Parts: sequence; C-alpha cells; structure tokens
Amino acid sequence: MRAEFPDFRPGNVLATSFTGTLSERRGDAVERIPTPQRLVDWLAVNGLAVESCTTSQLELAWELRESIHAAATAAAIQDALPASAVQVINDCSIQGRAAAILTPEGNRQWRLSSASCVEDALSVIAADAISIIASERDGKLALCASPTCQAAFFDTSQSRTRKWCDMNTCGNRQKKARFNANQRKNTRS
Repeated sequence: MRAEFPDFRPGNVLATSFTGTLSERRGDAVERIPTPQRLVDWLAVNGLAVESCTTSQLELAWELRESIHAAATAAAIQDALPASAVQVINDCSIQGRAAAILTPEGNRQWRLSSASCVEDALSVIAADAISIIASERDGKLALCASPTCQAAFFDTSQSRTRKWCDMNTCGNRQKKARFNANQRKNTRS
C-alpha cells in the first residue's frame, strides 16, 4: 500500500514552487518530498522528468531547496545573501547538463541529459532561483504574511502587493481566521 503524502502546491515560478515543498516552516512543517520517489514525482509534475532518484540526490535537493529559501528570504527583506546558500545554488546550477528547447507551440521546455539525472533537474531549479534573486524577471520576491508559513514567493501581480504565497491555502486560512474572530467579536457585542 502506497503511503499518502500531502499534495504538491502548484506555482508559476519553479524555484519558489520548489521551496514550497516544505511548507508551514514556522508551524507544523509539512514535507511534500519526503522520499526519493516523491522528488521524482514533483520533478515530473514540473516538466523535469527523471528516471530515478537516490537518497543522496534527495538530500542534495533538500540542501538546494533550503539554500534557495534562505537566499530568497534575504532578498525579499533586502538583507545580505547568505554566502553558504549562494555557494550551494551556484554549485547546483553549474553541475547539470540541461538545455532549454523551443517546442513547436512556441513554449520553452527543458531537456535533461540522456541519463535524465536529478542533478540536471536541480540545475534548472537553481538557474531559475538565480534569475529571480538577481531581479532579472518582472516581479519581486516577498514573504507570505501567514505567521506559520513565511514562505518566499515571487509576486508578479500588477501592484506587487500580494500577501500570500498561495491564496488557496495561506490566504484562505488567514481570511477564515479573521472572519471567525470578527464573528466572535460581533456575538459578544
């Protein structure tokens, strides 16, 4: 029987979606890629299909994820980037052999090396992180307003004032809590 795992949280930005595989960092943390096979599943969902994953590759993925989170958080609050996080991101970026290709429909797709290894996929994620942390894309890094989440996300809204990493989880939870607090306050009045 296959163990049940939390759903992946969809996102439009690969690097911050990857950091979202560990959510509720300041509450009861939810690990969405606890096994090598779950990393294979997440990569496939995000267009980076690999054949297999070892425990050491999963550990490398976790190290990259936490490095991206640390660097993105620092960038969001305009703090100095942690040198160790920058080193991990750079190392992962240069060790892969992925190439961007153009599909007949005019979309970018990633082609990994013939071995389709995890390191190639991680290099794509690291390169995406570099592009958003270096402010090369239209948008800005921000931190989720949920006190239990605080995830870094890439805000591409027109006003750049988005508050939640994901409206369907953190945003709804905060709005529901605020509604319930107002209901209790109005009942006592």
